[in-house]
Formats: sequence, structure tokens, C-alpha cells
Amino acid sequence: MDNPRLDRLHAFPFRRLAALLDGLEPRPGRPVLDMSIGEPRHPPPPLLAETVAAHAGSWNRYPPPGGTAEFRACCCRWLERRNGLPEGTLDPDRHLLPLAGTKEGLYLLAQLVAPTTADGRPARILMPDPLYAVYYGAAVMAGAEPRPLPATAESGFLPDLDALRPELLARTALVYLCSPSNPQGAVADAAYLRRLAARAREFDFILAVDECYAEIYDREPPPGALGATREDDPGFTNLLVFHSLSKRSNAPGLRSGFVAGDPRLLRRFLHLRAYAAAVQPLPLMAAAVALWEDETHVVENRALYRRKFDLAGTALGDRFGFYRPAGGFFLWLDVGDGEAAARRLWTEAALKVLPGSFLSATEGPESPGHRYIRLAMVHDEATIADALERLIGVAEQRDLRP
Repeated sequence: MDNPRLDRLHAFPFRRLAALLDGLEPRPGRPVLDMSIGEPRHPPPPLLAETVAAHAGSWNRYPPPGGTAEFRACCCRWLERRNGLPEGTLDPDRHLLPLAGTKEGLYLLAQLVAPTTADGRPARILMPDPLYAVYYGAAVMAGAEPRPLPATAESGFLPDLDALRPELLARTALVYLCSPSNPQGAVADAAYLRRLAARAREFDFILAVDECYAEIYDREPPPGALGATREDDPGFTNLLVFHSLSKRSNAPGLRSGFVAGDPRLLRRFLHLRAYAAAVQPLPLMAAAVALWEDETHVVENRALYRRKFDLAGTALGDRFGFYRPAGGFFLWLDVGDGEAAARRLWTEAALKVLPGSFLSATEGPESPGHRYIRLAMVHDEATIADALERLIGVAEQRDLRP
């Protein structure tokens, strides 16, 4: 009775980390610092709780599958402002759906595509490597063939579009892209997005752009796929973008996001989600509207992350191939062997980091994440400074790289 596809899934990265460190004791006498999880630690704005309380009378109502008209309209206005689109470009009844967090939306999206091609071979779902593990799990459980695309320093930590040959794309049903990327913080420019969207139209596959880190950026706002491609295709054919309040508003527990783009795909997605997905409760959807309409807390949030990257740049210099990411809140550091470094940092410094290979769909030393560790810069500045001091201290005793 068991679904054999489940056996093809790797353990989720944090379970793999627990297994890696199992039986190893953190260095005694120092408090454990957990830099492995990208869970925002900045406080959410007070208006979140205030708005939920103000709408407490609607807890006894089932939310509609398409969310409230107010939520859809609010998010469409935000997308228009963020992407430089003329007012009215996006129709709230056609171009946008709410999600109970983008994780469920990104996963469920793969159920929209046929698992096989016309000749009976498995359809391909392409994704960056390293990646958010949900992309891989979605492809496997949909019965498609996951195809990781290396996103290395040589290709600017994004998949190399020149490697997307016609014979590969001919069997492709869906492409996931994350910009800014997790874990590397790379940003796809407008030309990159336009080129990939053109391929999606030419070869008739869905392009899903995960923009969940788009509001955590260093200097310039990352281009959004809707804004980058509208001139080429005002109908956003085969294009969907995903946004979330988890990082933007420090509200991962709110489980609020949305998907926007091609109206035809969204009609089919709504039909599927009516069967398979939860809808955010009305008090929480009201709170989400308040958060999307407020930019002050987002500006303050970005400033906090910038100060922490200032601190990292001063502390690390050119160690471990340090670079300042254009977006997101992770450090992606080259330590030669991420798993070995993670074990050493745990036992010698009580510092928990995530090996880059655990974020990869590829096993072994050939994995694009093999040499790296990921540090989530989500804590306060004092904790970040302590973590960096521990990292450097272990490296100075013996180079982390073999």
C-alpha cells in the first residue's frame, strides 16, 4: 500500500543535520548557537496581533477558497507598486490567489502538470541546485523526473541558461527558480528573467519564480518576474510568482503568502486547491492585508540585516570566499567540506550550521553545495558577532578546509 515515491525523498535538511551531529557533544561551557535555520528572529510589527484581535469575530467563519476580495486587491496593488506596473494591470479576480504559506503552494503546483509526455516518458521538472527541498519533493511526488541545474559560483549562483538545450526543454513541464536564491543570495536580473520566461512560452512549460526573499535585499530591489516580462507578454503566459510575509514581515507563523500571474493557470490551481489545500483563517488574512499595506516595518527590517552583513564583512574579510549577498539573509561560505566543518564547529565551538550538501539534490563531492556551509543571519547583532568569532576561532586553530 505504501507509495514507493516516498522512498526517493531525502530526509529534510534539518533531519539530516540532526543525524550528522547525533552522538557528538557540543563544546562544553559555551551556549549553543543555532545558525542553521532561516527562521526570522526580528519581532513582527505590533499591527499583526492588533489586527488579528480586531477581527476575532470572524474565527467562526470558513474562509472562501479564493480568499477575501480585500486581500487579493491589496496584494495586487502591492505587486503593481513593487514591479512598476501601471495601476489596474492586475485583476484581483484573475491574477492572484492566497496561500497558507508559499511552501504548500510551491509543492502543490507540481500537481498541475502532466507526469508524462505525449510519448509516455516522465515529464521533467527543473530546479536550481542547491535548492529549497520542496521543489525536489514536489517533482518526485508528482511522478515527474526532477532535473537539478547546478547553480555554482561560475554561473553566478543561478542556473546557466545556456545549458537549457532544446532537447532538455522539450520534455520540461515546470521550472522552479528562486530569486534571491536560497542559500546563495543571488539575484536574477531582468534580462535573465525575460529570457527564461520566453523559453517557458516557446516550450510551453510553467515558470514558477519563488520571490519569497525579494524584500530582504542589500542595495537594489531585485527585479520581479512580473515587471521584467510584462512588456514581452502582458498576459503573463505560463508565469507564476510566489510571495510570502514570512521573511518580509518576520511572520513565518502567520502562514501567509500568495501566488500571482497567468490567469489560466490560477483558475486550474484554484480548482485543485479547493480539494487539497487549507485556506488562511479570516482574522489572519486581515492581518496579512495590514502587513502588505505597511512598508515602514519592512524598511526597518532590511536595515537590521544590512548592519549584520556589515558586521560579517568586517569580521570575515576574504575568508571562506565571503561575499555580500545581493538578497536574502544567509552567508554561503566555502569551507572545502561542509559536513566535516559542521561537525567541527559543533564539537569545538557549540555552533550549529547547515552543510551545503544538505541543500542539494546531488549526492557526494560532486554536489554544488559540498564545499559550503550556510549560516542564517537571523539573530541579533551580538549573537551574530559571537557566532562569527567562534567560526574564525575554529578555523585559526586548523583550517576548516581539508
